[in-house]
Amino acid sequence: MKKVLVTGGAGFIGSHLCVKLLERGDYVICLDNFFTGRKKNIKNILNHKNFELIEHDVIEPFYYQGLDEIYNLACPASPPHYQFNPIKTTKTSVMGAINMLGLAKKEGAKILQASTSEVYGDPKVHPQAEEYFGNVNTMGPRSCYDEGKRCAETLFYDYYKEHKVPIKIMRIFNTYGPNMLPDDGRVVSNFLIQALRGNDLTIYGNGNQTRSFCFISDLIEGMIKFMESSHDQIGPINFGNPYEISIKKLAELVIQETKSASKIIYKDLPQDDPLQRMPDITLAKKLFNWSPKISLEQGLSLTSKWFQQTYG
Repeated sequence: MKKVLVTGGAGFIGSHLCVKLLERGDYVICLDNFFTGRKKNIKNILNHKNFELIEHDVIEPFYYQGLDEIYNLACPASPPHYQFNPIKTTKTSVMGAINMLGLAKKEGAKILQASTSEVYGDPKVHPQAEEYFGNVNTMGPRSCYDEGKRCAETLFYDYYKEHKVPIKIMRIFNTYGPNMLPDDGRVVSNFLIQALRGNDLTIYGNGNQTRSFCFISDLIEGMIKFMESSHDQIGPINFGNPYEISIKKLAELVIQETKSASKIIYKDLPQDDPLQRMPDITLAKKLFNWSPKISLEQGLSLTSKWFQQTYG
């Protein structure tokens, strides 16, 4: 039985990961400060004999003996949440990485960093491959998250070079599914909540900007495959769905899925909001035989039903 630590384990992605790890027989320690994580996300596993919940902020040092693996997911990931306290966001990315890398070094544990497509900024190449260095504003409203995650990647690589810590750097593109917060500011949850409540769907910009959306179960499968790979596979590696869609088309799909009478309205595009975002997943396919299985239509249906049951 592996002993696995998941930071941010009560969050959207972390909660799904904890469930999957328990299903395969691991002992799971969930670490969360509950800034964006929620106990209701893990309510079905709280009493599991192999599950342990610890309330803790990764900015502060943490020690746990006998760990085999660490998934470092702790950091608010949606713009309204990470912009709420930008200094705290940067600290979470940077100091959290230092503390978890120190723990991995001490315990001889493998550690995976949940990095992000935001390291590419507003990209000038399309789709985005891992060798692209990005186009990031260091002093914009998104910088605390973008630069925090970029610095965390650097720290991971330096611990690997200097201390031989077995690392994995995973760049996560837009992901959606059950356990998303209704107020997280991400486009899928925004649209679904607006449609289900009969409100107008708000598009920022002209709606021609594009994204690609990966359903949560596909991402978790890729995350575990990456963690289980050989020590020489350190990344960074993109994980996401390469199917590209305009935000306007997404809004139309959500209205169709929810059978809503909502209309679409337009507002100004926020500063530094990328106009295109789509992963090149050639490496993930080649190394792990991984690619998404859930179509956007299937995923929206599953997510819509969950939102209706939870917030309807």
